[in-house]
Amino acid sequence: MSWLWTTEDMIAAMAGRPFGTLPEGITGISIDSRSIAPGEAFFAIKGDRVDGHDYASMATANGASLLVVSEARLPAMGRLTVPMIVVEDVLAALGRLGLASRERSRARIIAVTGSVGKTTTKEMLRHVLSPSGKVHASVASFNNHWGVPLTLARMPEDTDYGVFEVGMNHPGEIRPLVAMIRPDIAVITTIAPAHLGNFKNIKEIAAAKAEIFEGLEPGGHVVLNRDNDQFNFLDRTAQSLGIEHIHSFGQHAKAEFRLAEFNGSDENSTLWLTIGGETLEVAIGAPGRHIGENALAALGVVRIVGADMEKAIEALGTLKPEKGRGKRHRLSIGSGSFTLIDESYNANPASMRAAIALLAASEPTGRGRRIAVLGDMLEMGEYAQKVHSDLAVPLLAAGIEYVWLAGAEMAALKESLPESVHVEYRENTSELTDYVLDSVVPGDVFMVKSSLGIGFGKIVAALLDKFPPFSDTQREL
Repeated sequence: MSWLWTTEDMIAAMAGRPFGTLPEGITGISIDSRSIAPGEAFFAIKGDRVDGHDYASMATANGASLLVVSEARLPAMGRLTVPMIVVEDVLAALGRLGLASRERSRARIIAVTGSVGKTTTKEMLRHVLSPSGKVHASVASFNNHWGVPLTLARMPEDTDYGVFEVGMNHPGEIRPLVAMIRPDIAVITTIAPAHLGNFKNIKEIAAAKAEIFEGLEPGGHVVLNRDNDQFNFLDRTAQSLGIEHIHSFGQHAKAEFRLAEFNGSDENSTLWLTIGGETLEVAIGAPGRHIGENALAALGVVRIVGADMEKAIEALGTLKPEKGRGKRHRLSIGSGSFTLIDESYNANPASMRAAIALLAASEPTGRGRRIAVLGDMLEMGEYAQKVHSDLAVPLLAAGIEYVWLAGAEMAALKESLPESVHVEYRENTSELTDYVLDSVVPGDVFMVKSSLGIGFGKIVAALLDKFPPFSDTQREL
């Protein structure tokens, strides 16, 4: 049996004490009692809303071979017979196990942050590095104070490439995370006005993202977006920390990994990348110029770590957008179909503009319409009214004539759009969902986008529930 961790090593790393007869080792780690697999350890983390200790029985029933619990809650675990490792604080113990994982690993470690494109770039790196070795990467957007140590603790000892996403919405949040990850390569995708309500200006956002440099291993590399207005600031900050290997990507003439040309359709993209004096054609199985920019960063990392570039480029051809991040659905309606672009995972001004450009590049059929279904961007603070109102500019430039809105902040956009745009506004997601379901016609292209907390995933789910997938074997009448 190949263990992720032996229980002996776990106890040593976490300063825990055994309770019961422990198994020799575990095959995985979970913090979700519903999805735990037999042979895995369940870490009973106490979160803001729920306490994992309350779900220990369910984790045991679902096959957990080991529980990691806090000393204070041990009496409540008395009726459970499953073996346990008892610690003072479960999240802190997970952090110590993550540190031990990093210490034992010989993998090349890559950390990715940025205002937009973190998860997409992380998934691209998983995709392009896999042909060259064993890749371990964050699941979904596990990029915070519990997601990072969990991802580290789950990293197998024989990993060749570790890819970690690092998020923040306040200053000082990246610093402790990157101290755990200790990356060999740090990537900043871009700096944009996300979480603007928690910062005075975009320079403060850039400074918070630059915390990723502080955890870089000696001799490590930094990869920056040369097209971004904050490039010079980030470049200077990296240099001030003694970082010698600073690389850049983008369309800028001085970018090391340079976008020479881009050609996109509504289903995929092709770009020409100039790297090391050579121009390479890169086909990507996902649409959008922003996807192309993320690919530049990912292929730059491939070059830095010495992975197989030809196989990496080949892998990008099979890349597909994920749920909530541009995934496309072609759905049946009557004898025809319509297209749903699911961008419902999150939103800020930069990602809104990218999604609007994606919609603009998509072609309706017949009498179909391009429809932007937009919800509030959260954490904008005093800038909320302005950033929502300003979305009128890219919408009008893209020629989007149908805009359906929900949320208190989107009222500002409603007031900013001229009468030539067909605007529908509802106060909440539920009311807009009903309108969308009743109003779709064959040939439409919908793009659904909002911050996660607004719940526009419900609109996507309702459309997928009501309208079946359209098969390529069907004939549209």
